[in-house]
Amino acid sequence: MQELSVRHLLGIKDITPQDIQLIFETADNFKDVLNRPIKKVPSLRDITIANVFFENSTRTRLSFELAEKRLSADTINFSSSGSSVKKGETLLDTVNNILAMKVDMIVMRHSSPGAPHFLSRHIDANIVNAGDGTHEHPTQALLDSFSIREKYGEVAGKKVVIIGDILHSRVALSNIFALQKLGAEVMVCGPITLLPKYIKDLGVKVELDVRKALAWCDVANVLRIQLERQQMKYFPSLREYTLYYGIDKKLLDSLNKEITIMHPGPINRGVELSSDAADSHHSIILNQVENGVAIRMAVLYLLASKG
Repeated sequence: MQELSVRHLLGIKDITPQDIQLIFETADNFKDVLNRPIKKVPSLRDITIANVFFENSTRTRLSFELAEKRLSADTINFSSSGSSVKKGETLLDTVNNILAMKVDMIVMRHSSPGAPHFLSRHIDANIVNAGDGTHEHPTQALLDSFSIREKYGEVAGKKVVIIGDILHSRVALSNIFALQKLGAEVMVCGPITLLPKYIKDLGVKVELDVRKALAWCDVANVLRIQLERQQMKYFPSLREYTLYYGIDKKLLDSLNKEITIMHPGPINRGVELSSDAADSHHSIILNQVENGVAIRMAVLYLLASKG
């Protein structure tokens, strides 16, 4: 059996294109399982996984929990809001206490960039990064690329634009790495204040006009404005942002071609995407959610075999 080149999934930056293809092929098999009447396999029956979330999450957390249950793993869920973290316990102490309960794998979301990398140097369990601050969100990027592959047959050669708050988005960075490793052309589009200064160093095109970006692309991955991560105002108002960067069905219909709309969620309807665009035939947003479970099953299964 083929193996991943890594023991942990800390970021897309750390894995190879071959790793990504292996995850996709494994996810194909699990997607077949998810469409059967009995959606469970005993692949991780003796594995215990801790979901350790120091930040709020709905879709990612539910998706990981469902993936773990579908693989027959034992799971424990940890949320910092009602825990000893509030009493000043350190990240390492928290995780070591969890590991003392004989946990094999940790799925972690943390507000500090690099937190899973720090842990990987101090503990034995496999670690899956479920989002670290504004740094990376590898499983989201994998499910996004997997969804593009499902729609078009392959990712190579596709033109993908990421639109919105690139500066504060871990999804954007992971997506750029994944898409480039798979041979796609990548563009970013948003207000200049929401584009990182280093963005051109990543080898992506930059476009400030959303209409031009949509006319160029095959796929538009639309991000929400991350107000919770913004310590200052980066644009005058949400209304103004919507005026210049909001995407609605009228705008999509005015393009002289069909494009695909994606969104990692949660959608701020009426801000970055109107309801008629999010629910239109252009959108594969619900496919992304479905594919998220298969991708996370594949990642957990492949990492568990690394011990």
